[in-house]
Amino acid sequence: MPSSLRLPSCTLGPLLLTACIPQQLDRQPTYAPAPTPTPPPSLGADAATAQLAEPEPVWTAQQVVANARTVPESRYVVQPGDTLRGIGNRTGAGSEMIARANGLTPPYQLQAGQRLRIPGGRYHLVAEGETGIAIAAAYAIPWRRIVEANGLEEPYVLRRGQRLLLPDALPAGATSLEQRAAAFRIDIDDVLTGGQPATRENAPAVAASTRPRPLPANKPIAQPGAFAGSFAWPATGTILSRFGPGQSGSKNNGIDISAPVGTPIRAAADGVVAYAGDKVAVFGGLVLINHGSGWVSAYGHASRVDVVRGQKVTKGQIIGLTGDTGYASKPKLHFELRKDRAPVDPLGKLPPA
Repeated sequence: MPSSLRLPSCTLGPLLLTACIPQQLDRQPTYAPAPTPTPPPSLGADAATAQLAEPEPVWTAQQVVANARTVPESRYVVQPGDTLRGIGNRTGAGSEMIARANGLTPPYQLQAGQRLRIPGGRYHLVAEGETGIAIAAAYAIPWRRIVEANGLEEPYVLRRGQRLLLPDALPAGATSLEQRAAAFRIDIDDVLTGGQPATRENAPAVAASTRPRPLPANKPIAQPGAFAGSFAWPATGTILSRFGPGQSGSKNNGIDISAPVGTPIRAAADGVVAYAGDKVAVFGGLVLINHGSGWVSAYGHASRVDVVRGQKVTKGQIIGLTGDTGYASKPKLHFELRKDRAPVDPLGKLPPA
């Protein structure tokens, strides 16, 4: 499975991630309930319950306007009463970047007359509700490069009013914003590190809910605690491809399970839905579940997704139906397990088939 995935080409500037429709996604999953609540006989009663999910949107993102300000490299003399945050607001540079440039550490105590280097560059002022991947898409800069440039760390929740340094990331031969947008790529790791919306400092996260209603797009979700359970198979079927390098040389970060269209997809363990949507084009209908202790499971190529961001799910619960959405040549389920964002061979964590 390719390690990086292509996002659709979208008009940048004001950008809603939900408005992007993958150009190569021939078969898209559905999220509204079927016209009748009775499923095909082969799906059984559990699938009937899944098809009664309410027709709510599954993935929304705060609008991001690409209005970064270019700040020149300069020096600043600390005045009485100055704070690092205030200096950042005054100069237009990120306070975190000023601290890094000057070797400052918490609690960032400043002295009047102290001379600080103000690192130059383009800075985006984060608004409440904006996600990292939406910011990255607005500027057509890989989110992982923004993470590296700003030294962002777990849990990757942005702060309202934070100024992010935007590294230059112009692909070879790309000279326009449209060309950069066409070359923009995202993978599951980007969703995991850049999917939480920015919030006010010290604002509490929203608790997960068992109801299939999406939580507010501008609120971060409380993450599950320690994971002490075990994983179960997400679907029944024959394994098409295993973890690791394939015949084509590309690496599969999970396993692919052959299953007829409409086969129930079940949560491999208790957790909270971190993402549910179809904006990662190669996987079509995709669900990511956070299980706590750094464990995340991924379920791709779904023809139907019946959970939403922020929903609490239990082991064995139906979260959707298999299909051939995204870059799938036949009906199947792509399943991944990740520990601290690193892919882990699912066969080593699942019970014997």
